[in-house]
Amino acid sequence: MPRTSTQKPKKAIKTSKGEARPWRSLKILLAASEVVPFAKTGGLADVVGALPRALLKLGCEVAVVLPKYRNISPEKYKLKIVHKDMPVPMGMGEMNADILSTRLGNTHATAYFIQNDRYFDREGFYGTAEGDYHDNAERFAFFSRAVMEMPKALGWVPDILHLNDWQTGLAAVYLKTLYKNDPAYANTRSLFTIHNMAYQGLFPKYILPMTGIGWEEFTADKLEFYDQVNYLKAGLVYSDALNTVSERYAQEIQTDEFGHGLQGVLRSRTSDLYGIVNGIDYDEWNPATDREIPAQYTVKNHEKKVEAKRKLLAEMGLEFKEKTPVVGLVSRLTDQKGLDLIADAIEGFLSMDVQFVVLGTGEPRYHALFENLKQRFPSKLAVALKFDQRLSKMIYAGSDLFLMPSRFEPCGLGQMIAMKYGTVPLVRRTGGLADTVENLSLDGKKGTGFVFDNYRSDEFLAALRRATEAFHQPKLWKSLVQRSMKEDFSWDVSASRYLDLYGKILAK
Repeated sequence: MPRTSTQKPKKAIKTSKGEARPWRSLKILLAASEVVPFAKTGGLADVVGALPRALLKLGCEVAVVLPKYRNISPEKYKLKIVHKDMPVPMGMGEMNADILSTRLGNTHATAYFIQNDRYFDREGFYGTAEGDYHDNAERFAFFSRAVMEMPKALGWVPDILHLNDWQTGLAAVYLKTLYKNDPAYANTRSLFTIHNMAYQGLFPKYILPMTGIGWEEFTADKLEFYDQVNYLKAGLVYSDALNTVSERYAQEIQTDEFGHGLQGVLRSRTSDLYGIVNGIDYDEWNPATDREIPAQYTVKNHEKKVEAKRKLLAEMGLEFKEKTPVVGLVSRLTDQKGLDLIADAIEGFLSMDVQFVVLGTGEPRYHALFENLKQRFPSKLAVALKFDQRLSKMIYAGSDLFLMPSRFEPCGLGQMIAMKYGTVPLVRRTGGLADTVENLSLDGKKGTGFVFDNYRSDEFLAALRRATEAFHQPKLWKSLVQRSMKEDFSWDVSASRYLDLYGKILAK
């Protein structure tokens, strides 16, 4: 069973607004399709892996649950079976799942795994390079139903069922329909977190009987979406409250530009929709303690960053030039992340006195673009088309500027990590980037980075020129770096806001 923090229970918890609230050890179950360190394709895994640690500090009992994929090694993670052959009712009959468990890292939170080899013993999480698995609707309907059966089987029913993204959307439906009269769930409420509106889980309507959900739920105000079943919409409609991973993104997704067809649903639930910026794990991302960079430093001696810059350039095959700014990019190479904007501006970009270091993988056309540019600008551009955690830390520490010119960005972690390492972010004013980076003021006394508004190459280049000009003013640059390093994006802050939200949901 999940355990509480080793701290003694408090008589009251201070909310993020400083108000005292009667203490109660809330039971929180976070369900997601991926969780660090077990399975990861993106930021969802980081959030669900880190938030429980911070909630434990606030006195909660916390568990996470995810599918047991093939690549999750029982030996490596010391998994043990805690329940064998748990029945999972489905529309086509009853199926079984084993429940495995281990500790979530070095915490007292429990990680549970739903094991069913038919659905999860295969390559990848959602598909292969050839495309998505044809039975993803069935796989994640099964997972969502197993999420509902597991607490009863284990005798640990949560106060809050915290669901994440489309893969868990049906659990919200089950809670409000098939389990609405189940006394075990009489006091359980749900929160649905949207990590990216672009991914919705759309499936043909003929799959509905397989889920065990009745056709009465297939209406325009419920599950139906242009004559299809929409798993993300399921979470939006049936959960007790909704949130997304920044305040700005919570507003943006209610517009036609960012709502991906569900803006009307979100506007109808605007009073139940909240924005909470993700945190970052400062145990993992901290230049004062990071042994994967050549020198450790804090805001007081950040000049030691130059050692990381020197080593980064040597490793990437570029000449060290102390007075030339190094611009770093650690990203998926996709349009969402602003790669088309960078491609449009790259000639003007590389005509400046800069060095550009790129790490990431993505669309083949961007791989080809950077390979070609590397041949044309060998003294200015270095590229590593791969995922490499150690090298990413070197780029965060060794760069002067960090690029995130995203088309849209629900939250973004890169800009927050960069600031902690004293690398000034250059971002577009969208989503979580707008919430976390303040544009350098004209007098240079305020701001933590460089922000441009419109998704245009001329505005992007103008921000780059402004940044390079600021770099050549040592006093201005030093104060900018120090302000950015002092920003606090720890999970402690975000977890307190989640605890506030849990309380609001339960008080309804």
